[in-house]
Amino acid sequence: MLKSCFGTRVEKRAAFESADIYPVISSEFCLGRPVEEIFRAVAEGGAKVVQLREKHLGKKALYELAVRCRMIANEYGILLIIDDHADVAVAANADGVHLGQEDLPIAAARSLSESLWIGNSTHNLEEALRAQREGADCINIGPIYPTQTKEVGYEPLGLEAMKAILPYVNVPFSVMGGIKARHIPELVKAGVRHIAMVTEITQAKDVASKVKSLRALFS
Repeated sequence: MLKSCFGTRVEKRAAFESADIYPVISSEFCLGRPVEEIFRAVAEGGAKVVQLREKHLGKKALYELAVRCRMIANEYGILLIIDDHADVAVAANADGVHLGQEDLPIAAARSLSESLWIGNSTHNLEEALRAQREGADCINIGPIYPTQTKEVGYEPLGLEAMKAILPYVNVPFSVMGGIKARHIPELVKAGVRHIAMVTEITQAKDVASKVKSLRALFS
């Protein structure tokens, strides 16, 4: 099985820091197209980190999908992150796992692999600080705007509440939740460098071109 082209968490951090757009791919939001097709398209568009988020696949199917995507990730030299399932991430030689508040604790996930890059979803300052204390390599802050792609059970933070959290964040972070192209300039102005997006990317007619156009908004 293919290993990652990033061996250590130091290498993975450098790769994450080089990213801007952070595509999150769920098969249910790909308009019937194969996940691998969308994965390759976002890679061709210049994405440096991609997350597989499959809420309705069994672990065997998710593992097999992750192994296929590992090949594409290595071809383009990008980070492959698995949502929720640390065991699948380790088994498939993914670069990392992204954990929600109800998933495996960060320390437990770390015990599976010292080199695993661990992200954590946070929705307020308390959760962000706790994730940092517990050793998360990165955090996601959100939802920033109203979103229909995930039932999070949290009200949108809005730009000002998000900005109030950022001074306390000392690990790499991304933001997510209802973000569209029009929001990118104000987020970048607020200090955001990594923006996770789902349907704005995966439901685009030309995914590679969409990623390129979104990345251009960072400058």
